[in-house]
Amino acid sequence: MKPKGVFITGTDTGAGKTWAACSLLHALRAANLRATGMKPVASGCTETPEGLRSDDALALIAASDPRPERYEDCNPFAFAPPVSPHIAAAEVEEEVTLPPIEDAYDRIAIMHGDAIVVEGIGGWLAPISEPLRVSAIPRHLQLPVILVVGLKLGCLNHAQLTARAIRADGCELLGWICNRIDPDMLYPKENLVTLNRSLAAPCLGVIGHGVEPVSAAASLRDAADAVREIKA
Repeated sequence: MKPKGVFITGTDTGAGKTWAACSLLHALRAANLRATGMKPVASGCTETPEGLRSDDALALIAASDPRPERYEDCNPFAFAPPVSPHIAAAEVEEEVTLPPIEDAYDRIAIMHGDAIVVEGIGGWLAPISEPLRVSAIPRHLQLPVILVVGLKLGCLNHAQLTARAIRADGCELLGWICNRIDPDMLYPKENLVTLNRSLAAPCLGVIGHGVEPVSAAASLRDAADAVREIKA
């Protein structure tokens, strides 16, 4: 049976996509599903004896079961400079394209897991090459989208614009996850109410500030149920 896939995007860089993706992987595993994470494109990677490594990709691998057989299956495009990936790729005369991402996704799918959690980079319209935006990945892989909203001043506008863009690009917005990235934000409950009214998609969980993904998994049971109900 083909695994069910979901794409994780965020309102912007720093919204907590990796934190939410790892929490979702743990939530899926707690629901007795075999779940694997994937980070197709990453910049700001560290040089190691084995090659460039992304902290985000390594975190996803650690939260996965089964784990990808090769690092490159999780993260086919890795770049050292901590800049937009289309700039980082140009620095080394490379270009991010969709076929290697699809091939890596298919290799993970062959492992016969139940779900694949694919994390984007930056926001929905972040460029990954001159012609491509992050949005091209879920469109190409035909994945529904979960939006991570970093709860901070300005998130109401960012969340609504991103939700509108996701739908305009023909993708399904499965729901959204609130991540309390600013513990000092004023009126967080009121902001959550506004988000619920504005996004026209279900809130699939709220991650408390600083709560580790293993512990945050309990807050994402609705997200795990939503992934379980995806038609593969």
